[in-house]
Amino acid sequence: MSKPSKRYKQVGEKIDREKLYGVQEAIALVKETATANFDETVEAAIKLGADPAKGDQTVRGTLVLPHGTGKVPRVAVFAEGEIAKNAQEAGADRVGGEDLVEAIEQGCDDFDILVAHPAMMGLVGRRLGKVLGPRMPNKKAGNIIEDVASAVEELKAGKVEYRMDKGGVVHVATGKVSFSDEQLMENLTTVLRTVNQARPAAVTGRFIRSVAIASSMGPGIKLDVDEVMAAAG
Repeated sequence: MSKPSKRYKQVGEKIDREKLYGVQEAIALVKETATANFDETVEAAIKLGADPAKGDQTVRGTLVLPHGTGKVPRVAVFAEGEIAKNAQEAGADRVGGEDLVEAIEQGCDDFDILVAHPAMMGLVGRRLGKVLGPRMPNKKAGNIIEDVASAVEELKAGKVEYRMDKGGVVHVATGKVSFSDEQLMENLTTVLRTVNQARPAAVTGRFIRSVAIASSMGPGIKLDVDEVMAAAG
């Protein structure tokens, strides 16, 4: 395991690891501790009181960030005929049927998100199930859909997927360091409100246990959950 860099230690000294920060102060600190020479992504890590091992406590879904993520994703679509044409007109970066399947089998990776028309999933699932793994189009993520054109437009506009990992944590990008404080605040509260509403009926006790935000290269900053949830509404 590599040792923290001198820069990371220096910026880390600005953070009180025992303190729970208010949202505005935390966002200011994220910006202050983002010292990389690129526009770092701001990410929220939300620890949930759900058991990842239990199917009835799965947390997964999508949401549209009010101000986007700061990055327009490359979207590839499995579709043919008129549906493929509509996807291209909606802004898809790549559209295809068996030709796209073959390209991915051969190592093509010039996409961030895959969308598929339901009619294509027999071919896609059979040929690419093991190749794509978690990147496979998914109904819960809204990536297997009849209206692929609308899906492409939403993804380009800032739609993101969230899902709980094996540690019970949801990681979601909430913007860029260059965003205004208000933009980051609105994106973050939208994420928290949406995740909270996705609480499975089988979960008991406190659902959102902790929240932290950090830039790509910066230290994590813990938030006061009660305050941030009150802001989320």
